[in-house]
Amino acid sequence: MVTVSVNGLPPETQAIDRQNFEDDIAAFEAAHPDIRIDAREGLMDPETFTAKLAGGQLEDVFYVYFTDPAGLIERGQAADITDYLDEFPELADVRPELRDVFRDDEGRAYGLPTGNYSMGLLYNRELFREAGLDPDQPPETWDEVRTAAREISALGEDIVGFADYSKNNQGGWHLTAWIYSMGGQVAERDGDGWRAAFDDEAGRAALEALHAMRWEDDSMGTRQLLEIADVQRMMGSGQLGMYLAGPDNIPTIVKQFEREYDEFGLAAMPGEATLGGGDGFMVNPDASPEEIRAGLTWVRWKYLNPEREEEVTRNAVEAGIPVGLPQPNLWQGESQRIVDAIHEEYANVPLENYQPFLDRADEVEVLVEPPNAQQIYTVLDGVMQAVLTEENADLDRLLSDAADRVDDILATVR
Repeated sequence: MVTVSVNGLPPETQAIDRQNFEDDIAAFEAAHPDIRIDAREGLMDPETFTAKLAGGQLEDVFYVYFTDPAGLIERGQAADITDYLDEFPELADVRPELRDVFRDDEGRAYGLPTGNYSMGLLYNRELFREAGLDPDQPPETWDEVRTAAREISALGEDIVGFADYSKNNQGGWHLTAWIYSMGGQVAERDGDGWRAAFDDEAGRAALEALHAMRWEDDSMGTRQLLEIADVQRMMGSGQLGMYLAGPDNIPTIVKQFEREYDEFGLAAMPGEATLGGGDGFMVNPDASPEEIRAGLTWVRWKYLNPEREEEVTRNAVEAGIPVGLPQPNLWQGESQRIVDAIHEEYANVPLENYQPFLDRADEVEVLVEPPNAQQIYTVLDGVMQAVLTEENADLDRLLSDAADRVDDILATVR
C-alpha cells in the first residue's frame, strides 16, 4: 500500500467541487486498491513553496502553473519522472509543446500538463449586427479591430467599441498579450539571464494602436483605469463591443448579469500570437519511486484520461456547467478526437459562436508569461495608464523607461 499526498482539494466553501473531488478519490482508490490518496487544499504558492519543501511539508504531487516548472527544474525542486513515463504510453497523445513546458534542456521530464488556456477577442454579437458588422466574421487583425470599434462606438454615446485594463497588474498582463500579438516578446534570454525585449517595433506598434483607438478614434470611451470587473460589467450591460479575454469570461458575464450565451462571440487574438498558459503537476524531489509511480497514476487517471471524459462531461451538464466553450487542445490524435466528439454531443452553449476562435487556433501561436510576470506587469500597468490617459504621452520614452525597470526585475532570474 502506497499513500500519496496531493494538493488541489477544493475548500469547503466550494461544496460541490469538493464533493466531486472526494468522489473521484473514492473511485480511483476502488480501481487502484494499492494506492491511497491524501488530498489537501491549496495550489501553488511561491511565497511558501521553498519553506514547505525544506520542511518536509510539500505534497508528493503538487500543482503548478506553466510559469513555474523552468525555475523548479533549474533549482532541483522537482523529481525527474522521465523513466516512469514508459508505463503510461497514452500520455504520448498530450501535445508535445505542452509537455515541453515540463522538460529541461536535455529533454528530461519533470511534470505533466493538465490544462491550458489562451486569450482571444470576446465580443457582443448584437452590437456587431447593429453596427452593420457580421458577427460570424469578427476581426482577425488590429486594423479590423480598430475599424469595428469605430463603427460600434458610433452607435451612441453610451456605447464603447473596445475596452482594456490598466491597473492592478491587469494592464500589464494585457499589454503583454498585445505585444505578443504584434510579433514581439516581453522578455528574452540574454546569455545565462534575461532582459526586457519590448522596446522595439512590436512594443511600439502595440502602444500606437492603443493610443490611436483611444485618442484619434475615441472608440475606447473616456473612462479609463479599468480592471476586469469594470470591463465585464460594461459587457454585461450591453454597452461594450469587444475586449480581450479567455473563454472563461463568458459564463461569468452570463451568470452575473443574467445574459444569454448566444449574445456573445469569441474570436482568436488578432495578429500573430497570444498570451496563454496552463497548469499541471510535478512531483516532490524527495518522493520514493513507489510514490512517484502512484502519483503519476493518480494524475493520469484524474486529469489526463479521455476514457473518463464522457462521465466528467455528463456530470458537468447535470450541474449546469457550460460545456462546449473553446479551449486550446490538450491532446492530439485520437485522444483529441474523442474529447471533441464528446464535447460536441453534450454542448449546452452555441458552438457556432466560438468557431472563429477555433478556426484560427493553429495560426495564432500561444506564448506563456515572462519570468517574474507579476512584477513586470506592475511596470507595464504604468505604460498602459499613460497611453490611455495622456493624449501627448511619449511612447518611445514609456517603452525605454519601462524596459530599464524590467531589466532590473529580470536581473535575478536564471
